[in-house]
Amino acid sequence: MPQFPLPPGSTIGVLGGGQLGRMLAEAASRLGFDVAVLEREADSPAGRVCARLIVAAYDDGEGLRALAEAADVVTFEFENVPAASVAQLAQFGAEVAPGARALAVAQDRFDEKTFLNANGCPTVAFAAASTAAEAIDAVARIGVPALMKTRREGYDGKGQSWVKDVADAGRIFEALGGARVIVEAAAPFVRELSVIAARGRDGEVAVYPLGENQHENGVLRRTSAPADISPPTAAEAERIAARILDGLDYVGVIGVELFEMADGSLLVNEIAPRVHNTGHWTQDGCQVDQFEQHIRAVAGWPLGPTDAIARIEMLNLLGDEAGAWRSLAAEPATRVHLYGKRAAKPGRKMGHVNRVRPL
Repeated sequence: MPQFPLPPGSTIGVLGGGQLGRMLAEAASRLGFDVAVLEREADSPAGRVCARLIVAAYDDGEGLRALAEAADVVTFEFENVPAASVAQLAQFGAEVAPGARALAVAQDRFDEKTFLNANGCPTVAFAAASTAAEAIDAVARIGVPALMKTRREGYDGKGQSWVKDVADAGRIFEALGGARVIVEAAAPFVRELSVIAARGRDGEVAVYPLGENQHENGVLRRTSAPADISPPTAAEAERIAARILDGLDYVGVIGVELFEMADGSLLVNEIAPRVHNTGHWTQDGCQVDQFEQHIRAVAGWPLGPTDAIARIEMLNLLGDEAGAWRSLAAEPATRVHLYGKRAAKPGRKMGHVNRVRPL
């Protein structure tokens, strides 16, 4: 097993070669680490900036063995990594952070909300269903309108549907594939907030200022940070983040999406056991951004400061919007972050910009 803290020159392994893996690799490089990426595609955003690329499926035994042998610690860029892959990495002697429990909790929406409630983090009312009849019963108990989601997978608005009439619940269950679902009560929230937080190997917790998020068609469009919130709301968000991190014995950066209610109270919508889109503002708004913070945490280094040094509006560039790079780069207060993806598909996240204003 590796000895922490890892010295510069050590190798960080990353499962996944997308934009989050790319930005993790760039952050690790600044700290003197090499990065080994396991990714299914030979030409990927992270694969082109890492020291070593292992081209294999996420559940390929030989690929996982190669990653375990190459890396001193392994992390992942998205939460839908097969749990069996993490178990295999451990069998091969790899240290994986965040750990398997965080991954398992975040991969099942019912388990996630059950965990949150058990750790004193409030959510909307919810119920599970495995059949069309159970889905009808769950919606009847929760009340309409209700949001029905597949318990596993699904992101950016996929794998979910609103139920406006109990009589439609069975049909919607079947339309979602007949898989196990969670039925959630509607949340009459004022706005969506998010908090990015980190926990080190020594249990130290660092929390970034909250961001305010706006979505379009189920996809994050912009985050403004630091959000204009009251001190009690900020303190509650920090309490929630700390309880989640400690409850999972977590190591690394986590994203926590929150609903702010009319009275200023907060409900947890969901957690993401990784660096998060709503934390991209930290790249130009904080001394140590979320990507460097994650590398520090998994490598056993001290966590960095999280204070904001600027106000940021982060705007996702979707599809061919990234083609406006020339005009965006000409804006003095705009910082352009492009992901190096080859094909600009409609709705695909191709990059983001951070528009910087003084605090």
